[in-house]
Amino acid sequence: MTNKVKYSTGYDKKADFKNQVDYCIGTGRMGLALQKEYYDQLKYVQENIGFKYIRGHGLFSDDMAIYQEYKDDDGNIIPEYNYTYLDLVMDSYISVGLKPFLELGFMPDKLASGTQTVFYWKGNVTPPKSYDAWCDLVKNTLRHLMERYGADEVVTWPIEVWNEPNLPGFWKGADMEEYFRLFKETFYAVKEVDERFMVGGPAICGVNDEEWIRRFMQFCHDNNIALDMVTRHHYTTEMPERDGHYSYQELTGWEYGRDNLHTTREIVDSFDEYKGSRIHITEFNTSYVPNNPIHDTNQNAAYIAGQLSWLGDDNESYSYWTFGDIFEEMGVPHTPFHGGFGLVANGVIPKPTFWTFAFYKMLKGYSCIHRSEDSVIVSNGKDEYRGIIWNSTLKRQGKTLDYSCSIKVPDTEKGEYSIIYRTVDEDVCNPRRIWHDMGEPSSLTKAQKEILKQAAMPYISSERKDASDGMLNIQKTLSEFAVVYFECKKSVIKSDRGYSYDRL
Repeated sequence: MTNKVKYSTGYDKKADFKNQVDYCIGTGRMGLALQKEYYDQLKYVQENIGFKYIRGHGLFSDDMAIYQEYKDDDGNIIPEYNYTYLDLVMDSYISVGLKPFLELGFMPDKLASGTQTVFYWKGNVTPPKSYDAWCDLVKNTLRHLMERYGADEVVTWPIEVWNEPNLPGFWKGADMEEYFRLFKETFYAVKEVDERFMVGGPAICGVNDEEWIRRFMQFCHDNNIALDMVTRHHYTTEMPERDGHYSYQELTGWEYGRDNLHTTREIVDSFDEYKGSRIHITEFNTSYVPNNPIHDTNQNAAYIAGQLSWLGDDNESYSYWTFGDIFEEMGVPHTPFHGGFGLVANGVIPKPTFWTFAFYKMLKGYSCIHRSEDSVIVSNGKDEYRGIIWNSTLKRQGKTLDYSCSIKVPDTEKGEYSIIYRTVDEDVCNPRRIWHDMGEPSSLTKAQKEILKQAAMPYISSERKDASDGMLNIQKTLSEFAVVYFECKKSVIKSDRGYSYDRL
């Protein structure tokens, strides 16, 4: 089965495309940043893609040890703060060029009103027993960060209040009114430290999302809260089916996800004082569980390529969950390819979706001249063109894509062009398959890691095209789940004296 598409565009065309691929990336709980493998994966991601912000859970969870208490001589309980691990984590982020996108949560056990927890690492999800103590914790932590890293720097770190309070697993009882209180108290505590901080919420995901967004906006309106941004999450699979250590889910159509997100834009814009406010997707992926093998596949890479082409239409940013597979929500994973959220598998092995992000990063700084359901093309307005093509299907159909696009070049730039392709598909960039053929080892040797890293690289090919007639023709056949990046630049061959490529 073959799908044929044909387009035409030109250097002087304009297409809507807001590319914020590198704005933010997700991580597991912040305490994991103290591990070497975590840092190695993060460094690799930053060297090869380069994000601006990083967001994760557990800033105030007990493994970060920030909130402490002691009794004075009169038996009074006195709070105190320990920033040893916070400094180490922040330093490691800054060392690789990242700023924190601060998620305020979860609740320190000594400050919590209850014992309900979430995840293998037991993040407490109950409201504070004292809102004054909670606000003091927030204010003291921000002041410490400002003292250490500079006030003008730290106020550029966005702040999100809690994580997915619309889900009872993440906020006791999914109590909307209690969350609104938490948000209001926290919002004003942050603003007391410095008005310049950008504060937002409600960081909801999925369930009753329209009701939560509408009522949150109404609450902010009724309380005259000068909201800086709205945050929410975005996942695109059906309910999971469990099998052993793994979960399997069916993808949903991209149109459904786009339309669902657009309702948030419409609700926010229905309030005059918040119309046009920034919306940050602080988590997105296909599956929302960290044990779904789809995350490791070429299918995931192609599906995400489509999402990255339109997520900027309504949203200021969209943060992939997560950069790497050092991640313990459901416990320590058993194998290197266990369906973790990460762009990078343990062993610092890039997955196919890693390259989708790397390719979109390479489009930055260029103007979009074409966008369709299977491609984006950008131009420098002169003699260089870059693009991404993908062949995405919800289920395996064996469908190839015959892609063709004719690009009009400026009269002054007619001539020959060099075209370099980087292909990521199931045949040439599929480390999961190589791992399977190895026997699916749970513990990789050094030699096996090196083979898998080599198998995880895109296939590079090239050709030359004559655009003397003013048209540069891009033609490529993509197998199912393929993602192809191409780069075209006007190129004149200048052979050394006596050298003949053709004679060889």
